[in-house]
Amino acid sequence: MAEASSLVGKLETEVEIKASAGKFHHIFAERPHHVSKATPDKIHGCELHEGDWGKVGSIVIWKYVHGNADGKVSVAKDRIEAVDPEKNLITFKVLEGDLMKEYKSFAFTIQVTPKQGGSGSIVHWHLDYEKISEEVAHPETLLQFCVEISKEIDEHLLAEE
Repeated sequence: MAEASSLVGKLETEVEIKASAGKFHHIFAERPHHVSKATPDKIHGCELHEGDWGKVGSIVIWKYVHGNADGKVSVAKDRIEAVDPEKNLITFKVLEGDLMKEYKSFAFTIQVTPKQGGSGSIVHWHLDYEKISEEVAHPETLLQFCVEISKEIDEHLLAEE
């Protein structure tokens, strides 16, 4: 059993932003199609495939460019697994797409908390995954991608004010 468990992983990071926790959460929960406006070179679009924006069980399709020099657009079909507006939390589980070539399962959780004693917020990214084999790298570059898009979304939200 120990063999299989080495394929299961979790990566986490935190990004400090200037925007409010609610605003950052809102763009992923209610307006993910606006994420591409904030990060045009990384996220090319998000389409609602089934259900409603920000509702558990809804399916969205992300188009993004990550980790390939040729700028090829990758696709991820995700189901919203959890949404908690009180905690500014949303979880996307990847159902299909380019990530599934290397992972049996993959989920992104984004939780935003207001910074203690000051303005701004902290974005917590949690990546939970199971690799298909030992040869597959842990998704550190994807975690870095999450950090970069967080900063770009922050800039976008501040510009909107």
